Amino acid sequence: MKISNLAILTMSLWASALAAPPAPPSALSGAEASLPAASLPAPSAEVEAVLPAPSTSAQKLYSSAKNDILQVRTLLRRGRTQSTVGSGFLIGNSNLVITNYHVVSQFALDPDIYTGEWVDTSGQRGNVELLAVDVLHDLAVVRVSRKGTGFFNVPEHLAKLTQGQYLYSLGNPLDLGFAISEGSYNGVITRSYYDQLMFTGPINAGMSGGPSVTVDGQVAGVNVSKRLDGELVSFLVPARYALQLLNKVARQSMPPKDFNLIVTEQLLAHQNTMVDRLLATPLTLKAMGPYLVPVRESDQMRCWGRSNVKADSPFTIDHTNCAMESAIFISGTLQTGQIAMRHEFMHSTSLDAIRFSELASAAFKNEEFGSQKDARLTGPSCTEQFLKNKTLSLRAVLCVRAYRKFAGLYDFALLSASTDNAMTSLQSRIDARGVSYDNGLRVTRVFLEALARGSEK
Repeated sequence: MKISNLAILTMSLWASALAAPPAPPSALSGAEASLPAASLPAPSAEVEAVLPAPSTSAQKLYSSAKNDILQVRTLLRRGRTQSTVGSGFLIGNSNLVITNYHVVSQFALDPDIYTGEWVDTSGQRGNVELLAVDVLHDLAVVRVSRKGTGFFNVPEHLAKLTQGQYLYSLGNPLDLGFAISEGSYNGVITRSYYDQLMFTGPINAGMSGGPSVTVDGQVAGVNVSKRLDGELVSFLVPARYALQLLNKVARQSMPPKDFNLIVTEQLLAHQNTMVDRLLATPLTLKAMGPYLVPVRESDQMRCWGRSNVKADSPFTIDHTNCAMESAIFISGTLQTGQIAMRHEFMHSTSLDAIRFSELASAAFKNEEFGSQKDARLTGPSCTEQFLKNKTLSLRAVLCVRAYRKFAGLYDFALLSASTDNAMTSLQSRIDARGVSYDNGLRVTRVFLEALARGSEK
């Protein structure tokens, strides 16, 4: 099945700022889109609009900060060919650099294939050593072979931001050279699973991992993504998460040897919180014809509906979709850690029972559960059963896939179809991506039990 498109397609400005970022996860909802902003792959033929000329304040900030801004590159170990490009910034007088996780994800997960390199504004370069990652907030700390001048600091007591105040984002947009862009702070985004700051200003691919600072140089956040369906709507990781990761680095005696294990631990923690929050209260039931279907609407999950009603159509299909509007970026080909629900109510007053049954069966069989050749997950293992919950007879298929690199994580997909009426069909599906086996069973069981026969309106 093709799960609904992301409602927030945020383009993370990931380490290949020049290459098109990956499509948003299939289980997200809505028509909006956002991508990681700081990394780019190889350059494309299209070039984004030139940034407006900086103000005097921006010029002064850039002049003071430029020695501590870096480009962070991912290179193939064989041949040292550039794969992705992002940004980063030196902390204080140390040799520690803050950037986005998605900027370093390739050499974090596949260190035998990829390596990291830094380049500063004067053209100096050197190797990058990965020290820590926070995949949930899209942050990383790396160590480089030069020290900062002391311009960028993340103090224990961060400055309080005021809606509308100017912020200045720095980085290397589209691998065209180091730059600064002006914008304003416009609050904390609650529709993301983890807090992000809204920056009303331009952040282009390649700037991911760069700093966004106040007019007096205090770090407010880290460039991470932008909306593709709007103008100058960008996002920052709050500076407090960078401070937490720096404190973690200060406490560790040596860098982890296997970042796949670290990512797995963080994803397992996320899915526990995600499922607990989803099921903290009973799912809301909405009427679709004679049926009641479970949905969840919250800050992190949105629902929408549509119908194919046409005067000459022999049947009608009403759709309801609910999906989380954010996902956890793991790699350029994998985003996970989200839940989506979908319901389709099909009915007809002109088709006979046999033709309607063929129509409904074709829709049920047209679902997709994943490929056996996927390098990221195992092929789907599916079971089918005819059953009855408290009020409704159903045909149900449950499919499970395991993550190859992240032990203990699975994708669950449950598809069900009503079997109680020859001229109506309710087909429902829930996808839980990046969950433990127990939580996958827990979510699908609650969903299946909530489907119900209501009253005809």
